[in-house]
Amino acid sequence: MQSYDLQKVALKVSITTIIMNAALTVFKLLAGIFGKSYALISDAIHSASDVFSTIIVLIGIKVSAKKADKNHQFGHERFECVAAILLAAVLFATGVGIGYSGIDNIITGAYNNFEVPHIIALVAAAVSIVVKEAMFWYTYVAAKRVNSSALKADAWHHRSDSLSSIGSLVGVIGGLCGVKILDSIACIVICLFILKAAVDIFIDAIKKMTDEACDEKTQNEIKEFIESCKGVRRVDNLLTRKFGNRIYVIVEIACDAELSLTEAHNIAEEVHEGIEQQFTAVKHITVHVNPYTATESKE
Repeated sequence: MQSYDLQKVALKVSITTIIMNAALTVFKLLAGIFGKSYALISDAIHSASDVFSTIIVLIGIKVSAKKADKNHQFGHERFECVAAILLAAVLFATGVGIGYSGIDNIITGAYNNFEVPHIIALVAAAVSIVVKEAMFWYTYVAAKRVNSSALKADAWHHRSDSLSSIGSLVGVIGGLCGVKILDSIACIVICLFILKAAVDIFIDAIKKMTDEACDEKTQNEIKEFIESCKGVRRVDNLLTRKFGNRIYVIVEIACDAELSLTEAHNIAEEVHEGIEQQFTAVKHITVHVNPYTATESKE
């Protein structure tokens, strides 16, 4: 996936989610006010924060797609990981805030002072769950398709809002049934899910910033492709490293020792071009040619 395609997908997804989040924020805020649900009003503020997170994604992907320059000669892909880390921090803070609110309400007994909500709050919470879950899958599928850490982090921010809305729904139902503490208990459970998602996103971004190798399946596929190239007698060494959402490859191949320098160079060029065409996530591959003799094959 080229950076231009990544930008197009990210822009399309981001604009869609910003519009949906803005509409959902207004809807939940009005429903919370008229339905007398403090949980829903808080949930509306959470939805508004999603607009901010999506803007971070757009900036991160925009910067990561810039061409290499004098100060960043390998490109800017890792800036997308920076955006993912920022989103992970926002997500973590959101989870802590929700969890703290639930614990504080239980300890102080503040949940007893909650007003009995109206049915409109129940409907709004249910609608929010469906919409936010749809936004999660819409963003998550796009993130997987373009291998974007920032988009994946934004998807999980939508999921956190969906979980938050579940808490609102539980709180509304609890209020209608006279069990007001359910809202606070749900907040604590939701907090744990959000914190786990934040940690997973953070770890994934860090791995991509610390030259982690590709998974074994991808490495084996690259090796098998190289071995199938005409003129390649053996793969002596294969190294891979992740660079943002792209991959760098260094490979040593063995070719017949009697080949001319030009012939060996042509084989290396075919391997180079073939890998970049076959594996779109590969940004660059360095090919080194070693001599292969008949004596080696007998040993």
